[in-house]
Amino acid sequence: MKKKKCEAVIEAILFTMGESVELAKLADVLEMEKEETKQIIDGMMRRYKGEGSGVQIIELDGAYQMCTKQEMYEYLIRIAKQPKRHVLTDVLLETLSIIAYKQPVTKVEIEKIRGVSSDHAVNKLVEYNLVCELGRLDAPGRPLLFGTTEDFLRSFGVQSIEELPVLNPVQVEEFKQEAEAEMHVKLGI
Repeated sequence: MKKKKCEAVIEAILFTMGESVELAKLADVLEMEKEETKQIIDGMMRRYKGEGSGVQIIELDGAYQMCTKQEMYEYLIRIAKQPKRHVLTDVLLETLSIIAYKQPVTKVEIEKIRGVSSDHAVNKLVEYNLVCELGRLDAPGRPLLFGTTEDFLRSFGVQSIEELPVLNPVQVEEFKQEAEAEMHVKLGI
């Protein structure tokens, strides 16, 4: 294998692993002797130090790891401090709208409306702090009840749930007919 290809393989492995990788493992992957592999890595380490790169390869007790250069830390801190924008997929928006309009609601009720498991969607919405647990339903199994949070209200620019748009009955009926037609197509009826 050519030196450039070996360097690319080492770089890809160290970048992807995110932790130290033993010299012996790198040599095995490259099908090379450890000493030859070490020489290639040493050359890469020198190149990373000199080329104004933001990353470096460090040696840790016979293993190698790719990491950020210390002089880049302040920039990493700046980016880490920026608020995270959560992407709401169609599944998450659908689940969130069910919770917003039906709250307090259980996962079973959400799944009955959606027709599929909603564990992942509800958990993501809780993680994003758009939905929270409101308590438990006084029924067998005591299922959790979910509702929206203040962050939900802020994110959607409303002061209370009552300000959410109301669907008129004609729209609701149209949505039902579209959903039924879609099901007929999927089931081949």
